[in-house]
Amino acid sequence: MKIAVTFENGNVFQHFGHTEKFKIYTVEEGRITNLQIVDTNGSGHGALAAFLKDAGVEVLICGGIGGGAQNALTEAGIKFFGGVQGSADGAVMAYLQGKLSFNPDVHCDHHDHEHGEGHTCGEHGCH
Repeated sequence: MKIAVTFENGNVFQHFGHTEKFKIYTVEEGRITNLQIVDTNGSGHGALAAFLKDAGVEVLICGGIGGGAQNALTEAGIKFFGGVQGSADGAVMAYLQGKLSFNPDVHCDHHDHEHGEGHTCGEHGCH
């Protein structure tokens, strides 16, 4: 199984559609057997689902994620866990132990909000 995490400076990056890198973990028999950091090469939003599918990813761990990206991931057969913060490695270990803290109702309305109230993208620093 392959697990991808939106990645920046060792942590879960907080805006899926703007992520520049994924850390991809290959897991066999519950153990991480390989790690790689891959550049998205400028792919954004919906194109990232195809990027992950082509890489053989089955699970995505991320921060904020919009409805369109959620739909694209679902169509690609990728299970996703949004609203995750902190260490990327720690998030994957928690997932493997069945203890990942995530928000099943996460929705990034970054494209339809005025910065402030109702902003649910996490702490990615919209600008």
